[in-house]
Amino acid sequence: MHEIPEYALFEVREPLSHTIPFVYNSPHSGRIYPPEFIAQSRLEGVSIRRSEDHYVDELFADASALGAPLLLANFPRAYLDVNREPYELDPRMFDGLLPPYANINSLRVAGGLGTIPRIVAENMEIYTRRLSVQEGLDRIEAVYKPYHAALRRLIARTHVQFGFGVLIDCHSMPGNVRVAGSNARPDFIIGDRYGTSASADLSRAAVAIFEEMGFTAIRNKPYAGGFITEHYGRPSRGLHALQIEVNRSIYVDEITLEKRADFALVAGAITAFMRQMAVYVAQFATDSALAAE
Repeated sequence: MHEIPEYALFEVREPLSHTIPFVYNSPHSGRIYPPEFIAQSRLEGVSIRRSEDHYVDELFADASALGAPLLLANFPRAYLDVNREPYELDPRMFDGLLPPYANINSLRVAGGLGTIPRIVAENMEIYTRRLSVQEGLDRIEAVYKPYHAALRRLIARTHVQFGFGVLIDCHSMPGNVRVAGSNARPDFIIGDRYGTSASADLSRAAVAIFEEMGFTAIRNKPYAGGFITEHYGRPSRGLHALQIEVNRSIYVDEITLEKRADFALVAGAITAFMRQMAVYVAQFATDSALAAE
């Protein structure tokens, strides 16, 4: 058995009372790097942190004060990515044969961004050597499966308590992302897997709330949502999942990873967004668009 980090791998920030039918999730903002992982890596310092969703857990920290739980990872995405299938694994990374149930042919694996990533942003290789197959499987057992078990519990609890639920999966994107066919830079992208993971009314409302605050917000392009949004969004059962991508350049220096002076303003705007989304859902929860069909 390979060494697994001793710190709390993830946290659930529970509200005093769960009063709104939301679950917030920040799977890529973890920034505790296990020493044995750093020892395996050819990267260090800021370089190894390039794939983090920097401080997204802090941007959405007020979720619990508003009455919803916030699940956040402490482990880094470069160590293990829970926004993937459990066994999207790159055979080039491992000594030995992967089990037959591993998905070795996905586009994400081909790009080096499987469940155990081969690279961080800008195609920087992480490891100095191949990992043993057992090491990879141990990571999935110790990190991936408990994280998703916690997320499933929160979603199920919300669904039972309110009769429906909304998962908001919180991420950040590089500042150089542009809207296809133009030079417009979105501040926020709302992903609903092209209408399959959430009610279209819900995702349009999310876009409208940001636009009313003066931000540029679009749906689905180029980020429509990953495994978590696709896997947990079941609108026909009253379970809706939206992914939010926040443009990093509006709140963090992408070179130094230091927070910008406007960080508190952006966090405040996101708190206002969460509050207004709760009001919207409370008003329209009985709509056929949001309730289970």
